Amino acid sequence: MEQRHRAYAAVAATVGIFLLVQLGALALVEPFQSAGYQAVEDPNDPTNSVAYFGAILVATAVMLGAIKFDVRWFIRGVLVFTSGLLTWYVLNVVVPPFVTVAAGGVAVNVLAVAGALTVIVGLLVHPEWYVIDVAGVVMGAGAAGIFGISFGLLPAIVLLVALALYDAVSVYGTEHMLTLAEGVMDLNVPIMFVVPTTLPYSFLDSAETDGSEQTGEGSGPADEADEDAAVTDESPLERDALFIGLGDAVMPTIIVASAAFFVEEGTIAAPGVALNLAALTAMVGTLAGLVVLMGMVLKGRAHAGLPLLNGGAISGYLVGALASGLTLAQALGL
Repeated sequence: MEQRHRAYAAVAATVGIFLLVQLGALALVEPFQSAGYQAVEDPNDPTNSVAYFGAILVATAVMLGAIKFDVRWFIRGVLVFTSGLLTWYVLNVVVPPFVTVAAGGVAVNVLAVAGALTVIVGLLVHPEWYVIDVAGVVMGAGAAGIFGISFGLLPAIVLLVALALYDAVSVYGTEHMLTLAEGVMDLNVPIMFVVPTTLPYSFLDSAETDGSEQTGEGSGPADEADEDAAVTDESPLERDALFIGLGDAVMPTIIVASAAFFVEEGTIAAPGVALNLAALTAMVGTLAGLVVLMGMVLKGRAHAGLPLLNGGAISGYLVGALASGLTLAQALGL
């Protein structure tokens, strides 16, 4: 019974982590837009989704190749650098420029750079679960915020549908996502969230001994390859920690941020975040999908997460958008 309670507490903590990523992305929507972080010229062009999905496939192939030829240090280096870069993007708009230095004619926020370097050092020197999780929340919110303002409603929906289908195929069909997950598990980088079920748990000690099982899905620039819900002979309720891929939080949050940015109807006054009914229901749909996913994970077999998570996010978004007065065509960005 105690093991079951600990597992449920870890599930609740996972929901809390997803909520932090979602709220963080919503808080960054307007600052990112003001800072000019929109990544494409025309956010309503659906070919942006095609290009991004192609980049995911290339990144996945590169990582599988790195694992096959045992050059995982390359993956670790890229992911640690990406962690620092996304942290800098976030801190650059969040931390006031109290201290700046001129570099190439541009004023550089010293505190933002220092924060990004701290994350990089932390991941290199002491990548314990709490360091990985904090970095993951910042990265996840930053990535979702950037893509949310860069992908209009139609491109965001197209991307999420494509990723959900790809995730299902890569887990239940080719199973290469499970191979990728096993290969990156011991890299100690924020490619996943680590949620202990016991307070004495140490991710570093676990990785050194037997490298626990993992869960997570999908692929993306912020997560490059999120681990999929994997299992061992150990009962899920007996695990010392639950794992879920960073991309599982990032991908559905894209439609949350996109709805908050591109939908003008149904605005909700919320301090510090951009929010409307469509974004709120997309959040609810994502979290509902997460609860279902975690329930399946606790039963002890591998599952693709993005079909549930992206499906919940899109369904929730459409409910909120239609309730806000948009037609179905408008809600789909047509």
